[in-house]
Amino acid sequence: MNEHQTLDEQLRQVISDNALTGTPFNDSASLPLITDEKATLGKRLFFSKTLAGARDSACVSCHHPMLGGGDDLSLPIGGGAINPDLLGPSRLHAPTAEGFDHGPTVPRNAPTTFNIAAWQNVLFHDGRVAQLEGGISTPDSGFGVTDVLAGLNLVQAQSRFPVTSPEEMKGFAHHSYDNQGIRDLLAGRLGGYGDEANTLIDTTYWLAQFQSAFDRPDATAEEVITEQNVSIAIGEYERSQVFIDTPWKAYIDGNNAAISRNVKEGALLFFGEARCSSCHSGDFFTDEQFHNIAAPQIGRGKGHGDGSEDFGRSEVTGNGAEIYKFRTPTLLNVEETGPWTHAGAYTTLESVVRHHLNPQTALDEYDFSQLAQAGIQNLDVMKTNTQKAVDALEAERIQGETVVLQNVELTDAQVSQVVDFLKALTDPCVQNRSCMAPWIADEVEDVDPNADLLIAVDQNGVKL
Repeated sequence: MNEHQTLDEQLRQVISDNALTGTPFNDSASLPLITDEKATLGKRLFFSKTLAGARDSACVSCHHPMLGGGDDLSLPIGGGAINPDLLGPSRLHAPTAEGFDHGPTVPRNAPTTFNIAAWQNVLFHDGRVAQLEGGISTPDSGFGVTDVLAGLNLVQAQSRFPVTSPEEMKGFAHHSYDNQGIRDLLAGRLGGYGDEANTLIDTTYWLAQFQSAFDRPDATAEEVITEQNVSIAIGEYERSQVFIDTPWKAYIDGNNAAISRNVKEGALLFFGEARCSSCHSGDFFTDEQFHNIAAPQIGRGKGHGDGSEDFGRSEVTGNGAEIYKFRTPTLLNVEETGPWTHAGAYTTLESVVRHHLNPQTALDEYDFSQLAQAGIQNLDVMKTNTQKAVDALEAERIQGETVVLQNVELTDAQVSQVVDFLKALTDPCVQNRSCMAPWIADEVEDVDPNADLLIAVDQNGVKL
């Protein structure tokens, strides 16, 4: 028996012990295809600036398929960008736009939309949209209380909230509208009724699509272009983003040659000595729980503490014991979904892996030069703020909490092996523009007579 066979036997045992199948979906047959009418309509809405209060951003501004389902920024810039169609590191907030404070306006990193349908319990970094028994709780209803308008599933529920955030899509010209009011306003804008009935050039563009997608050919705009149907369509588009055909899955399916020896060594470390799978468990590589990993706090923060801090889960639940805790992210396609952590403080996979090995050392040695994004706020107090999270983590260790991040010593070679394993969790499709084309709206198939389709470009003017 050669060394390779021994390694494969060890890894096959790990796969068996962890009951891994390679797919995080309990019922993939129930997921929509991007060719389904509702998903196609959702794509056009996702790329439409009509759904922004000032018509200067779209869902895709922070969640582009060619940017890992995110925006390639540590911290997002939604509305008020100098060039609304420019995505990536060169995207800047206009100094003349309301809400400007010399840097990115959204306080948390944009989570990927890839495989979003695999989440069973919570969405958002702090889990403020959560599955309850018989319902879903949202910020509208409050923690643990069913929101009767949340919709059919977690994905639809979360899709209703970006338009309510002034920094993301709502803008600052609609202060008088509450969350439900702005949703209804925007649906009316699409349909040519309500407070902004004359905002669009051509409302028939949307009416025909909603009538067809929801199989209501005789419905009026007010009947079929509702905020609920808008969120259903966007949710179906997001739920169609299933990208799980990774080298790791191929290995689980029986192809020993699908991953290299280095990746196999990294997998054994991940599920063993490095203890990564304590939280990043299962085929979705997340326990969907909340943990304090003492990730560096950069940017605006959420206004907690001295104003530049982010208390995480505790702000949702009111439980002080959950301060600085955030949801365990999935690691599928993680190579493409950076920057990483709740505030996007790390811009390389190696740096975020090293942080998990020893947060105190990572904080002491944090390299600010890795932050490519201009204007990130509060860097002068980052270490002071983050030290509070490190101290809270140490207190958890002393108290002996069941699942708590522990320091681990790995060699440079072992860190490299873990990183290589993480890269083996990438579906090649998400790195290929042709493969991703069905999820990207374009001027040919998705012509919007209202000129609100966001055709994203990078800093070189190249279409994403």
